[in-house]
Amino acid sequence: MSDVTFIYVTYIATTPEKLWAALTNTDYTEKYFFGTAVHSDWLEGSTVTYSREGKVTDHGIILKCEPYRLLSFTWHYVADTTDRPQPTCVTFEMKPMNGTVKLTLKHENLVQGDVVEREDTFEGFNNGWPAILSNLKSLLETGNTLAMM
Repeated sequence: MSDVTFIYVTYIATTPEKLWAALTNTDYTEKYFFGTAVHSDWLEGSTVTYSREGKVTDHGIILKCEPYRLLSFTWHYVADTTDRPQPTCVTFEMKPMNGTVKLTLKHENLVQGDVVEREDTFEGFNNGWPAILSNLKSLLETGNTLAMM
């Protein structure tokens, strides 16, 4: 049953335009997303792919694309062997707040077990997304990624 949703909220001292660029531009994603490149034309109905070392690791279809405000797409992890009744869905919502942007990530349609409780790895959405978004926040606020990444 796909009824698990992972939500993560962070506040980043940046502009919606810079945050949008970081979410949609490979020059940024490779720095904060563990060397992952993102590719899409960012039009609703188009594909989005995430790849490392030239191999696609994740892909999906753009559901909503409202620059500087909302980005939503289906998410399929290539190595996933789970028999899912529907794809998972990732949504980034950006809300400007006096020189800061509130970024809300929502990853929906997860199955029990996707959110893994292992503190010693970035495995599972409860560890992976916070590490990625913390690294994104550091990059945008300081120009550097976190040392542990």
